[in-house]
Amino acid sequence: MSEHEEASELLRLRRDKLAAWLARGIDPFGRAFPDTASISALLADFLEGREARLAGRILSIRDMGKSLFAHLQDSSGKMQIYANLQTLGERFADLKLLDLGDIVGVEGECFRTKTGEKTLRVRHSELLSKSLRPLPSKWHGLHDVEARYRQRYLDLIVNPEVRETFHQRIRIIREIRRFLEERGFLEVETPMMQPVPGGAAATPFSTFHEALGIPLYLRIAPELYLKRLLIGGFERIFELNRNFRNEGISRKHNPEFTMLEAYWAFADFERMAELLESLVCHLAETVCGGLRLSSSTFPSIDLQPPWPRKRFADCLRDATGKEWFSLSPEQRRKLAEELGVELLPNAQDIDVTRHTFEKLVEARTAGPLFVTHLPTELVPLARQNREDPSVVDVFELIIGGQEVAPGYSELNDPIVQRERLEHQVGEETQKLDEDFLLALEYGMPPAGGIGLGIDRLVMLLTGRESIRDVIFFPLLRPREIP
Repeated sequence: MSEHEEASELLRLRRDKLAAWLARGIDPFGRAFPDTASISALLADFLEGREARLAGRILSIRDMGKSLFAHLQDSSGKMQIYANLQTLGERFADLKLLDLGDIVGVEGECFRTKTGEKTLRVRHSELLSKSLRPLPSKWHGLHDVEARYRQRYLDLIVNPEVRETFHQRIRIIREIRRFLEERGFLEVETPMMQPVPGGAAATPFSTFHEALGIPLYLRIAPELYLKRLLIGGFERIFELNRNFRNEGISRKHNPEFTMLEAYWAFADFERMAELLESLVCHLAETVCGGLRLSSSTFPSIDLQPPWPRKRFADCLRDATGKEWFSLSPEQRRKLAEELGVELLPNAQDIDVTRHTFEKLVEARTAGPLFVTHLPTELVPLARQNREDPSVVDVFELIIGGQEVAPGYSELNDPIVQRERLEHQVGEETQKLDEDFLLALEYGMPPAGGIGLGIDRLVMLLTGRESIRDVIFFPLLRPREIP
């Protein structure tokens, strides 16, 4: 029998089981089963003789004729259940119809087996949802890596470590909210559809609003709207936001991603670095149990504060062996190529600098390291440094070979801000957010801001190597459903 024929036969047998349930007068997609216990809580506070109601998915079955053992899994964990003909009578035949993957509700009494396993003796059971497709029997052995991402629901059912990664993600986000709220920050919401996409240099996704007859864009960053709130008097704010950028997909990039942006009136980039350091250390200790992390690239990352600071120019000097900004643009490009940096033929000088930094500094730095005082051209929304006008008061936090978060002393001079943005958009003046520039003229307090990539942070704290491993449903090219 071919693999396709075998799969068709398994599907046929499931349909036969469905018909058998219907023939017994039982709805195979049953009623509600409320007031159930959490399996993890029941196991943690286990007491023989205790009555319990559980609901979950059948992951294993051992049919021993007149008795049956199975493992039931809910969102919190897995527990063994036991049933026999003597206790259930004719209802025992219902359990004999169960398949792996079926969702059931059970009532019974807690006991320990002869081997000491905590078990629920079933006195009543109900089929709550019939599984019409078999669970994968050798999920870990799949050669198609994308299958786990395409059918994340199966990945979550059969791989406990995947479920734990996403539980950790949920805990990380919950702790971020709690941490910031305890320090007086208010969570706010800003538009996800914007008439002018701003706050970052990125290609947006576009749409059209029929009623107003205007083009709109999915936001690439919430920054310009959050700064409007600073102008309006909200002095400590944050948003956990979804952003969309119509760009490439890689191990570290997904077109739809989650960011934390936080702004603090009357603070600066140094204060934001201290806040970020405290936040990341708190998350590592609370969610991961300590300040030491590891990845396949960097087996030892020590988050013990204080974290070092190093200027951008010094990083490039140490990586290239030259005073980078003393070289001409032609010399910079030649040196970058000699050092193995791949550059497009039409790459601008500032792009040469950025790519050289990313390849020779960022990718090779275990960190944590605050790289400070970046060139003004790289960060047009940041305040210029008073002592050196060629750089801005900015940091980029690098941990595990990737940028985790930038932070600024925010630019609040409307005249300089307009000049910077006009230079950035060039002749495409329609990309200027005039409403933001108007708001800025009413006066924005000096402020510090940070943008923390949540997906990359979760990768770091959970030891995952791809952003697809920490997003429930990463974007993939559609494939025909069998």
